[in-house]
Amino acid sequence: MHPPSSSELLKLEQQVRREGTGIRSSDLQGSWRLQSVWSRSGTETSAVTSWMLRLINARLELSETGDGSLSISNAVNLGALELRFRGIAQLHGQRPLLRFQFDNLSLSFSNQTLLQRPLNPTTEPRRQPFFALIRRDPSGWLAARGRGGGLALWSLKG
Repeated sequence: MHPPSSSELLKLEQQVRREGTGIRSSDLQGSWRLQSVWSRSGTETSAVTSWMLRLINARLELSETGDGSLSISNAVNLGALELRFRGIAQLHGQRPLLRFQFDNLSLSFSNQTLLQRPLNPTTEPRRQPFFALIRRDPSGWLAARGRGGGLALWSLKG
């Protein structure tokens, strides 16, 4: 299947709210490149923002840790300069929500760490960031709505 349009995503999201997704941690493993973002309504595309995020290679990387949680990393690059947030994520519920918190920030240049700082993540679940997962398609795309309400579409990096 081709990557969905925003109207297709909104229909999928309504279906997921009723039926859930069946997405498991193992379905999320890999490096996901951000492709498109939409406004909270899902009808307004953020073409410039999407283009800029692709230009700086915005990506979400997930891997299983063995204890039921996922290791999560969110990174962007400007040439050889990389900004990366790392932390832990967990799936909750039938939809499910991918709740996460970042506990480390690093800045590197050509794989040489320039700066590494611990972050103080919130432990209060109501304040944690999350993605409400909409679909993980076998053809290699993932769609979700973020805590702030925007829709995002990623493609699996091969």
